[in-house]
Amino acid sequence: MSDDPNKKNALRLSRRHFLQSAGAMVGTSVLPAQAGAAAVVPPAVGNAAPAPSLERVTLQVNGAAHALMIEPRVTLLDALREHLGLMGTKKGCDRGQCGACTVLVNGRRINSCLTLAIMHEADRITTIEGIGQPGHLHPMQAAFIEHDGFQCGYCTPGQICSAVAMLDEAKRGDASAVTADVRKPGAALGADEIRERMSGNLCRCGAYANIVSAIADVDRKGGRG
Repeated sequence: MSDDPNKKNALRLSRRHFLQSAGAMVGTSVLPAQAGAAAVVPPAVGNAAPAPSLERVTLQVNGAAHALMIEPRVTLLDALREHLGLMGTKKGCDRGQCGACTVLVNGRRINSCLTLAIMHEADRITTIEGIGQPGHLHPMQAAFIEHDGFQCGYCTPGQICSAVAMLDEAKRGDASAVTADVRKPGAALGADEIRERMSGNLCRCGAYANIVSAIADVDRKGGRG
């Protein structure tokens, strides 16, 4: 390369001109795109899902009628707790596995988390609040206290509702998987029978022995249902 200073200056100017031109070209190609992206307006909210419809339902709970406006997908458990304020019925697993949400419907024990409220408009629903109240305890409630059939107490409402219905089932002669003689309906229940018939109600504290004792005591005294 020549050492001529004039040629070196000309070369520097040429490179500078090239870089400036290239930068200008890049700027003109990018900036409009960025401006256009910033100017994009989000679509209108016309495609949003419509609000769920409400249905009118009247539930007969603990002897009183309650008119509600609820979504069709509301479970009986949520209707009792969230709409009627009956917090005695507990939400445990919310999958029908623990029995904490057990209530009585027409005298039959069910998991209220597995059924819709709108399915029970003509039914008689009984929660733990309808089983008994302080000063007027059901024999099963009194037996749970006497035999220390609970610790944390979270499962206790479901245990008591289930036990009350279970004794009525046994009195009718309904057999269980461990019933020795199905020809003897109404016979006193042994510990194995009680455990089998109450197997749908779980106690995380492990108070099963005392729960069985409480139920057996009520069964012996004839305090069924």
